[in-house]
Amino acid sequence: MNVAFFIKPKSNTVFIYEDNTLRQALEKMRYHGYSAVPVLTRDGKYAGSVKEGDFLWALYGKDDPKRDERMRVSEILHREGRDPVRITAGMDDLLLKVMDQNFVSVVDDTDSFVGIVTRRDIMHYYYEKIRLLEDKD
Repeated sequence: MNVAFFIKPKSNTVFIYEDNTLRQALEKMRYHGYSAVPVLTRDGKYAGSVKEGDFLWALYGKDDPKRDERMRVSEILHREGRDPVRITAGMDDLLLKVMDQNFVSVVDDTDSFVGIVTRRDIMHYYYEKIRLLEDKD
């Protein structure tokens, strides 16, 4: 089965831009209740993702009270282990990725962000697949 069937489209996805300040990004994440979000460039390309811990480590031990208003998301951005998949990817490509993250970002052939596939949707897909196999036995 193709990833495209499970995508939560960009228009329904919370994301931040790499040039947002840490404060702007944290406020958006807090408002929506997410612990991790995709990060995009202003032209819609996938830049990586950030988790709450990334912000913590960026601000930890800093004596500058306004650091969160001057520092940009691009300075704490991580892509390692958070690589996106292409929209043509199969479900098996997602399974290993969601073991370590809540969602997998999906890009098109031009590396433009098109949306995410959530861990919940992937788990549900495999649950149904296993259930069908058990019913055949």
